[in-house]
This record gives sequence, C-alpha cells and structure tokens, in this order.
Amino acid sequence: MAESISSNRLIHESSPYLLQHGHNPVDWYPWGDEAFAKARAENKPLFLSVGYSTCHWCHVMAHECFEDAEVAAALNRDFVAVKVDKEERPDIDSIYMQACTSLTGSGGWPLTVLMDAEGRPFFAGTYFPKRSRYGMPGLLDLLAAIRREWRNNQKSLLSAAERITARLQAREQKSAEETDEMQLIHRGISQLQAIFDPQFGGFGRAPKFPAPHNLLFLLEAHQCLRDADCLAMAEKTLQSMAKGGIFDHIGFGFSRYSTDRKWLTPHFEKMLYDNALLVMAYTKAFAITQNPVYKTIVEKTLTYIKREMTHPQGGFYAAQDADSDGVEGKYYVFMPMEIRAALGEADGAAFCQMYDITETGNFEGKNIPNQIGNPAFDGGVPMQLNKLYEYRKTRTKLHKDDKILTAWNALMIAALADASVVFNNPSYLAAAEKAAQFIEAALCEGDRIFTAFRDGKRSTAGFLDDYAFCIHALLRLHSATAEAGYLARAQTLTKRAIADFWDAQNGGFYLTAGSAEALITRPKENYDGAIPSGNAAMAMNLIALHLLTGEHGDILREHITYTTSTATDAPSGHSYLLYGLLKRQYSKRSPSDYVCDEKGCRNAQ
Repeated sequence: MAESISSNRLIHESSPYLLQHGHNPVDWYPWGDEAFAKARAENKPLFLSVGYSTCHWCHVMAHECFEDAEVAAALNRDFVAVKVDKEERPDIDSIYMQACTSLTGSGGWPLTVLMDAEGRPFFAGTYFPKRSRYGMPGLLDLLAAIRREWRNNQKSLLSAAERITARLQAREQKSAEETDEMQLIHRGISQLQAIFDPQFGGFGRAPKFPAPHNLLFLLEAHQCLRDADCLAMAEKTLQSMAKGGIFDHIGFGFSRYSTDRKWLTPHFEKMLYDNALLVMAYTKAFAITQNPVYKTIVEKTLTYIKREMTHPQGGFYAAQDADSDGVEGKYYVFMPMEIRAALGEADGAAFCQMYDITETGNFEGKNIPNQIGNPAFDGGVPMQLNKLYEYRKTRTKLHKDDKILTAWNALMIAALADASVVFNNPSYLAAAEKAAQFIEAALCEGDRIFTAFRDGKRSTAGFLDDYAFCIHALLRLHSATAEAGYLARAQTLTKRAIADFWDAQNGGFYLTAGSAEALITRPKENYDGAIPSGNAAMAMNLIALHLLTGEHGDILREHITYTTSTATDAPSGHSYLLYGLLKRQYSKRSPSDYVCDEKGCRNAQ
C-alpha cells in the first residue's frame, strides 16, 4: 500500500520555492495574517525561513531539517513556521537580513529568524544543520533553547525584539548632507584599487562575486577620467571570469559566484540578473577596446539566455539550480572518459587538454571545464562543444525557477538593447522588444507594475526595483530605437515611482510603496548587493531623463544629495551610483554610452 504524502498550506502558492516545501512535515504558513493571528492566539514565536528555489544551502537545510520528522515536530509544537520567497518579497528579506547582519555581522540564505507576533525579531542566523557540529549550533538545540527562554524569560526576548526593531527603524531616518561628487568618485576608485586582486582580477577575497556594477563604474571612469588603471582592473576581471569555471564553457552563461580566488569553482546556480549585468559589462568593454573576446562572451551568454531561459512569449526565467539529484554541480562536471566517449579519442584528448580535464580532477575528484591556464584564450567555440552540450543534457537535469521577475527581466531587456547597438545585431533588439511587450502585457496595469508572473498569475504589487529597472530598460530601448513611445512610458512610470516611493521628508526612495503592507519598518536600499540598489538605479534614471527632457530637476538634486550622503562611508559599495554620477558630471563634455571606433556603434545621448 502506497504511503500517503503529507502536505501543508504552501501547496496552494505559485512560488517555486514555496512549492518545494509544500510537502514538508513542517506545518508551514505563507507570510500573512493567518500566521500572525495564530502566533498571537497561541502565544508562540514565529520561525521565519527566507530563501529561493535555486539556493544550494536552502536545499541542504530543507533536506536535513525541514523534511525531518523530529525537527518538524519541534517546530509544529512550539512555533508558527513561515516560509518566504525572497525574490517575490524583497521587502521582507531586506528588513530581516538587516536584522541578521546587525546581530551577527553577516548574512545569507537560507535566512532564519525568530520573532514575536508583531514581526519584531529577537534572533537571526542563516543555515543551521539538524544537530550541532563543528562549533555550529544545530537547529534542534536552537529551537529547544528558544522554547525554554520563551517559557521562562519571555519578557527578555520581547525587550530584545523592541531594541532590535528600534535600531532598524532608526537606520531609515538619517538626514542627508551635501557631498562632493568627484571626491566621492575618486574615493570609490581608490577603495576598489585597495582590494583588487592583480593576479586573478576581482575584488576582495574568496568567495568572489562578479559585481558587474563595479566593472561598469570602472569602465566609465576610464572613459571620463582617462584612468588607465580603471580599465586594467575591469579588463583583468572580465578576462579572468571568461576563462574560469564561473563561466559555463559547455552551455554558456555565468554562475552566481566563485568559491575560490581564481574563478575556478563556482556556486553553480545561474541567475538571470548576473547574466544581464555581465552582458552590459562585456558589451561596454567591447565598445571601448574592440577586443573580440568580449563580443564572443556576450554572444555565448545571450545564446544561453535564448535557448534555456526564455519564455515562449518573450519574458525571461529567473534562475537555474546549482544541484542535480541532490548534488551540487553534478550537471556541470566531467571525467576524461566521458569526454573521449562523447567526442572520440583524438578530439576528446584535445578537448581535455584545452579545458583542464584530468584524471585527478579539479573539483571533488571531477572536472570543471576552464581555460584559466591558457594564455592564448580567445573565447572561441570549438566544434565539439555542441556535442558535449547535448550529451550533458542526457546525464541529469537542472531545476529551473520559471517565474518571470519584472526587475530582472528589465535588466536583461536593457542589456539586449545596448548589445543590439554595439554589435549591430537586430535579433538582440527584437528579443528586448518582445520581452518588454511581455512585461507590459503580463505584469503591468496602467502605470502600476507587479513583481512576478508564473502560471498565468501575478504576484504582489511592484517594489522600487521593479519600477527603477523598468524605467532604465525603457530608456535603453529609447536610446537604441529613438522611438518616442519608450521615452513617454519611462516618463509615466517615473511619475508613478515618485508618487509611490519618494520620501519627501528625508530624500531617497523607499523599497515599498506607501500603500504596501505595513511591516516593522519601511526600508530603503542604498548599498549595491548582487544587483545595483533601487536608489542608485533611480539616480541613473533621473539623470538620464533630466538630460533628455529637463524634467525632475528638483527631485534629481534632492536625490543626489541623499544618495551621495549615504555613500560617503563606503563609496565602493555604491559603485552603480558612482557610475551615474560620472555620466552626470561628464554628460556635456564626453558622452559615453557607446564609444567605439569609426566603424560604428555610436549612439551617445
């Protein structure tokens, strides 16, 4: 007799991440009034878990803890468990990630938060194994400790929750002061120089993230300031990533980040936003240098997007998983025997030599194809790659997060629009316009934008990033086509963004609209993370619109005052803002949207 499979409330959700947990023995609730009402009625703390469907460590914690009957019993008995997809609710993720970083000094996913029935956090962390090991507390031990404290010392926990919440609220009330823009730009360059890795490119120690907004800023700094060192840092990073295992040499596209210094071993998940921003960076690098390697990487990355990440109606899917059959990277790694079997002895041996495929391996006894040791790397495509690509698909499969996220789609639309001009490729423009039409039809209602689309359903009302990046995409389409309709639509959405998100008292844009669900604080995102902050993107938009139309001069001045003030402590962490400031400072002297040679790709505003 077949064993029945349990289910919980998440089976009624549309988010792929929530659906992954729909058959856990944990009695999960989606974020909402029902969960908070239960916590109040039963005097229980809430256990909040935030993640996303292609997150490797989210999968690990799910398998070790949330699929485990013993952990589920503890959660169901003493807590109200709530699951959140960070990609659909960036507001919840932003608030509680700030709590985590303020309490622990670091963050990440899965994000684990304990809080009271008012949503005020008193404990936060990231991944926890089931049982304590290697100095890491186990989830069962943590839950038992919180249970004891809640029963015996609840007032202390609630006092801690009040203090933490007050600190979070205070962060959003900082006053802005005038800041010297050029001084900020030069300090940003100096800070990036101080952490640049001259041997392998990139910034800081492992793990290394692509941070394409850093590269766009440095490329712009080279153009505007004639700073050769800025170009050298950007080029070293772009070339090293193109050679490394962070780039999928078989199926193309970039993984999320490298776990090592030399870009060999990626965290294998592929995100739409990384690939969009990297297309922008490689496109800009080609426009400046005419190096054909950069063109090849753009072509390969957009080939990947077209064949694996594009919805039939034109939108783009969110991500592909790091794991296959529960093993991280299994889909991507090879042994020499496989290569020879797929390509034949002679071609297989040549391929193994070119792509560092050995019997000893370079990753857990197997091999990540790469060209790190190839000084003659030119980005070319060996004939055998298509055979290996087809062979690889027969071994195992990757989970794909097939929701359409507005902000990430807008980034890819902007990337395609720019690439269409620089590479004189009408197919890129066609893809950009088709995706823009899809977003307009599926995720817009008049001047209102929604965040995500899947299975015919729209999710919540849009956040600042959705508006900011849509406006940016429309401006790039206008630049590529000179069609007035794109500019008019950008102007309409800008007026809506100002009405819904602008803080008239302190400056800057909130992440959430004034009409959105009230949370414990209304966050503002200023620091660039994996993608540029919404406030930096709005600065770029307001600068472009003011140059094109003369509109929003007062808001632009106030916003620049606000954003530069927030960037003074760590300008290198606001590189997309600095990129916009360079455009603003040099717009009348040296426009630099497309700076190529006499052969073409000129479309400077």
